Amino acid sequence: MAPRNAAEEPSLRSVDLPEAHAVPLVTRPPHNIVWRNVILMSALHLGGLYALTLIPKSHPMTWIWVLFYYVFSALGITAGAHRLWAHKSYKARAPLRGLLAFMNAAALQNDILDWSRDHRVHHKYSETDADPHNAKRGFFFAHVGWLLVRKHPDVMEKGKGLDFSDLYADQIVMLQRRFYRPLSLIMCFAVPSAVPWCFWGESLWNSYFLAAILRYCVLLNATWSVNSFAHLWGTRPYDKRINPAENLSVALSAVGEGFHNYHHTFPSDYATSEYGWYLNITTVFLNCMYYLGQAYDMKKTPARVVDMRKQRTGDGSF
Repeated sequence: MAPRNAAEEPSLRSVDLPEAHAVPLVTRPPHNIVWRNVILMSALHLGGLYALTLIPKSHPMTWIWVLFYYVFSALGITAGAHRLWAHKSYKARAPLRGLLAFMNAAALQNDILDWSRDHRVHHKYSETDADPHNAKRGFFFAHVGWLLVRKHPDVMEKGKGLDFSDLYADQIVMLQRRFYRPLSLIMCFAVPSAVPWCFWGESLWNSYFLAAILRYCVLLNATWSVNSFAHLWGTRPYDKRINPAENLSVALSAVGEGFHNYHHTFPSDYATSEYGWYLNITTVFLNCMYYLGQAYDMKKTPARVVDMRKQRTGDGSF
């Protein structure tokens, strides 16, 4: 993903006490806008809108390729950075881990180490100033605004207390981090643009704007929707006391990551849902990898535990 940045809105308040005893509360740091990110994100989305006009002029095989590469790159986030490296909800053999590192680079959402590190902080301090994309600051901030400003100091400070030694000890994670810039440019832009041009004669212009720019733009928004839509709207059948919610539209666009109330209640479950493959392409992929012997030690929350949690803290929506 583009560089991750977040900060708190300025707010200066004081307690209503007698004048001699008035004590100001802690002030929040002002916005520190990262203009480079603002320009890049604006240009990307303008390019995505332009790409829509090219769809009628493109080869039907290009549409299929864009859809395939969308899922391919999305799995680098969902099955890779998220479920494997951030949550350690299953284990993967070297060939699968290497493939996921390439798929993750195709998504261009920061290297595995940075993505997983931020995500662990998000779970530990969800909906607080230490959450990189705190949904309590509103939809826009949770969706994309957190990328356009510097991180709140609490994100950095609280993050220092978490253990990331497993990520630093993973040779594939560190190798990807070392070569991330050229690898992400190749996987996110060069490869998806070259395939339609080389194999069925699509124009390089159409290939670039559809398979690279439009796909990347839609994928970013699908991933961001987990932080925004799925933290603000939906049902909470497992824990009504938290913001994350079940949002089927997010599950569809983010290849299985919309069962968010379940995921925040049972974060170590490899399927992020009690319903297996239902609207969950990532779980289908991981099950296939399991049968191929590439994924193993899949963690699953027992149905009895899920049912008991529903009865105790759920909102009764299921």
